[in-house]
Amino acid sequence: MGDLNVPNVCHLGGPPPVSSGRWLLPSAGPLRGLFHAMPNIKQQKKRVRTAAQERLENLRYASTVKTLTRRLRTAVADGDRDRVAADHRELVRWIDKAAANGAMHRNTAARKKAQAAKLVSGSSS
Repeated sequence: MGDLNVPNVCHLGGPPPVSSGRWLLPSAGPLRGLFHAMPNIKQQKKRVRTAAQERLENLRYASTVKTLTRRLRTAVADGDRDRVAADHRELVRWIDKAAANGAMHRNTAARKKAQAAKLVSGSSS
């Protein structure tokens, strides 16, 4: 361990903490909790607001897709074919919307639609 060119940095005066044979260095993470300080530049303030709104919209899409998937599973379990068809149609519509708006990657959308179709086709047999 003496061959590492790392300064003996310690905040409490004792030996530096070691994890699995490597020196632990102080983190360069954010200093103010989970979020960085609010920017001073007007455009960057707007960008922070816009990013927050976009993040919420993306979460809405993801949450709705999960909810509709659960509804489809319960409809399949109940054996109600009309409800299965309606829930599947609505789920695919929301997945397509999420992929079109960039809230969900297109491969993820394709995978979720395939899983839903498999679930529906398994219920019809």
